[in-house]
Amino acid sequence: MAFETNRDVLEWYERQPRSLTPEFISSIPWHEVKDHLLNERFIPVLLYMRDVETLTDMYHRELLRTPTGKDPHISKFMERWGVEEITHGEVLNRFLNEIGVETDNDWQDEVRRNVTHTYNANSYLLTTLTNLVGKKFTATHMAFGAIHEMEAAQGYRRLLTLADHPVLTMILNGIIREESAHCQFYWSVARLELSRNEFAQRIARFITEHFWAPVGQGALSKRRTEYMIATLFSDDHAMSNLDKTVTQRVRQLPGFSDITKMTETIGSIAKNSKFRLEAA
Repeated sequence: MAFETNRDVLEWYERQPRSLTPEFISSIPWHEVKDHLLNERFIPVLLYMRDVETLTDMYHRELLRTPTGKDPHISKFMERWGVEEITHGEVLNRFLNEIGVETDNDWQDEVRRNVTHTYNANSYLLTTLTNLVGKKFTATHMAFGAIHEMEAAQGYRRLLTLADHPVLTMILNGIIREESAHCQFYWSVARLELSRNEFAQRIARFITEHFWAPVGQGALSKRRTEYMIATLFSDDHAMSNLDKTVTQRVRQLPGFSDITKMTETIGSIAKNSKFRLEAA
């Protein structure tokens, strides 16, 4: 798909049907969840994914304080994006409850309260930098968004395969469809913004090379991030698929033709994590 303007991308996105509709969620055979075994090592992964999705409203608020969030097409996209991501977290929490993991009624507030102080400080500094740079930072925001959505989708695909739980498979397939649409929006707008300005390319490449981290890292603890990566990406096949679906697609963006950051970072964590044997 080749888009010429951000508006074209938004119009395409708005034509995409939602997957996790109330009807879909009602059709999930929740009563069958306990009929199928789920290896306990995937519980922390599901909790991590739930929490990443839940923190979407925090990322949304941060972006609204920047020139990127004031772009009418991006802000319109993010209204629906935020609703869909929060729904992902709620459905994952419901699955965890059905499998026997108890969560408090205010679990979403608890997730937000537990965001690291370091993340909050870095977020303030990044927002300040963004406002100083102005609209040219939009390409960086969109590139980061694309990378995180691609990484999340690949994580869900990997969990779907490893867990081999039919009800979870149904849920994750629905989430993956929505994440794929999010990725297409971010990637397409990133391509447009990067193609317009070489300075934007240099900023986006520099920030990605020096400050990009796996989705959730920073807001959630390093220990949790490492466990998730070691569990999902500790073998060569998983890393090959990650390189193909994430890094190689990012290389198609202007200014990113030789980037290796995503594969190298996740590969290094998966290889060296103390959780590697525990997750194997």
